[in-house]
Amino acid sequence: MKKVTFAVIGLLFINCVQIKSNPDAETDETKRNIDTHYDPEARLDSLGIVLRDPGSPLANYVHAVRSGNLIFLAGKGPKQANGENIVGKLGAELSEEEGYNAAREAAINQISVLKSELGNLNKVKRIVSVHGMVNATPEFKDHSKVINGCSDLMVALFGENGKHARAAVGMGSLPGNMAVEIEMVVELYEE
Repeated sequence: MKKVTFAVIGLLFINCVQIKSNPDAETDETKRNIDTHYDPEARLDSLGIVLRDPGSPLANYVHAVRSGNLIFLAGKGPKQANGENIVGKLGAELSEEEGYNAAREAAINQISVLKSELGNLNKVKRIVSVHGMVNATPEFKDHSKVINGCSDLMVALFGENGKHARAAVGMGSLPGNMAVEIEMVVELYEE
């Protein structure tokens, strides 16, 4: 009986050493804990989203800064495919629905930056945070409903990985009188 016990303990010890000495034994899917249906690249097409060339920044900044597995995206406004920003103040010139659409356009611009920086949106592990700024009158109170235009798109594109922490705040003005500006923090899968 003692020989059998020692043999079992020996085999367990050898297996533990092998597992410990071979950390690459996990598959990429195990490391990533990926839903096999997670494919933001394919969702772009199904949502009818056409990404845009983010162009060069117009001032002394960059579109994105990567630190470890986080990528910090500079604020983007609601520039549409025709090159024009959605402008105006919520609670005065723009309705809540128009603000929602402006936030969605800003989100498309952020996704365009991500695609440009990463080459493939499937590298996105999760949207960590969204900071949404709304050009609004002092009386306007539905900032969150406006920034839902961005948040809803992130969840539609990235699924559960698109759920994020968020701020939706009112501003007295924004550059060029644009309706919204959104900045984001995104976590990437380890490479």
